Amino acid sequence: MNNITLVGRAGRDPEVRYFESGTMVANFSLAVNAYKKDEAPDWFNLTIWGKQAQVAADYVKKGSQIAVSGRMTSEKWTDRTTAEEKSKPVVVVDRITLLGSKNNWVDGGGGQASPAAAAPAPAPALNAFAAVPF
Repeated sequence: MNNITLVGRAGRDPEVRYFESGTMVANFSLAVNAYKKDEAPDWFNLTIWGKQAQVAADYVKKGSQIAVSGRMTSEKWTDRTTAEEKSKPVVVVDRITLLGSKNNWVDGGGGQASPAAAAPAPAPALNAFAAVPF
């Protein structure tokens, strides 16, 4: 069974691409703390498709704490300059869960709501603490 669940912080804002078919994909990295505090975090490349990609685009910013579940795969390509075959491990995310306080989602992850965020804002389309089905 190929199943992976990770909890960590986004290493960068999601890079979102749209296709003519209307499908969208979001790509970003996730830092997961190591078991020992003195060790460097483990980094994972994430690929998220469809509605889950929209959630990532709307709510995930660099430093946002999230949980993801999906499957490990390997992206393969040929380098255009060297013609060398390359690959990298990627987690294809099936489900993303937004973690942290509600203020983190209002102000983009900084913790304290910005003055602009203090004014009533339109309610997000989802509960920021619940898993979002795709």
